[in-house]
Formats: sequence, structure tokens, C-alpha cells
Amino acid sequence: MEFWNDIAIDKSWKVLIDLTKKFDVIVIGGWAAYLLTKSLKSKDVDIVVDFETLEELNMIFGLKKNIHLKKYETIIDEISVDIYVPFFSKLAIPVEKLKDYSTTIEGIKTIKPEALLILKQQAELERKDSVKGQKDRVDILNVLINSRVDFKVYFILIKEYGLENYPQRLKNIIQTVKKEFDYLGIQNPRKIKLIKKELVSKLKFI
Repeated sequence: MEFWNDIAIDKSWKVLIDLTKKFDVIVIGGWAAYLLTKSLKSKDVDIVVDFETLEELNMIFGLKKNIHLKKYETIIDEISVDIYVPFFSKLAIPVEKLKDYSTTIEGIKTIKPEALLILKQQAELERKDSVKGQKDRVDILNVLINSRVDFKVYFILIKEYGLENYPQRLKNIIQTVKKEFDYLGIQNPRKIKLIKKELVSKLKFI
């Protein structure tokens, strides 16, 4: 079961592939979760770029600067593209540091699961009562269950960037989510209980 409709997903994937082929970008957001897990696709495109690439994108797509949300935006083939840049965008892990936590999957540059988990938590905290907030929680579960999260690295990043409230919020998400498991094809109550118990045990440092 996908969170968004197939038409939007297909368009979004094509936009993402085109951008990654033509420009030097790092993919974050829901598509990063998909690249890491091969599960649950996305609708919006979220990328990190340097200022040189930003200028290239602006010349072609005419970007809009969102002062309030500290990002640049554009629409490509009806797909929303959010663009984050160093020293302007306010991500939980500074944009200029994300390249240190990048990896390449099938020729696409994205970020490692520990860094993505933190960025997804930031997004969930900011919009937890919305539909997108629910999608963030699904992505968080997906990354926890279907990718190889190194919790030692996660806690190092938490400490380094002063995000001490994130582990407790992560624990709360794990313990309280219900419908979010449906999107991952997990509906057996016993299996869900076991997954929750295992994930919470990995957060034993809190």
C-alpha cells in the first residue's frame, strides 16, 4: 500500500531521476527513505545542493526563495521540489555537514540512515498533526525496520548537534504508532508488538 497515488509517485520519481542525472544533488526526505529501504515511495522531492548548483537550477526552473521555511522551491511537471542550501536552510544537521553523511545508492547520492532518521524526526516534529506528519512517521518506521541504522552513530549525531529530545520522541513514536504499520504491510498484532519491543530496546540509552 502506497501513501500517495501512483500518478504522483511516478511523476515524482521521473523528476528525481532527471535532477540527479543533470545536477550535483543529495537526495533527502521520503525518496531517501525509499532508496535506503526499497519500500514506500514518495510524492515530493527534497534535495540538498551547493550554491553553484542552486544557481544552475534557478536559471532553468526559476526558483522561489521561502524566507520563512529557509529553503528554495519550484514546481517541475506538477511535482513540488524543495531545495536546501548551506548556511541558509535550518536542518537538524546543518546542510553543509550532510555531505559527510552521504552515500550513493544505484548512482544516486543520498544520506545514510542515521542522518535521515534525524532529518525525518525534525520534519515530524514540525508537522506531526498533519497528513505529511503521518507520512514522516511511516518513513521513520520504514528506516528503522528496513535499513541498517547504527544507533551508536545516531546517538553521536544527537549529541553533536544538541538534539537531546529526539531519542525520547523517537521512543514515543515507536510505542504509539498503529496505522503507520499498515503502509509497511505489517498488520499482525503480535509481530507489531515484537518489532516495537526490539526497536525500543535499541534506544536503551534513554
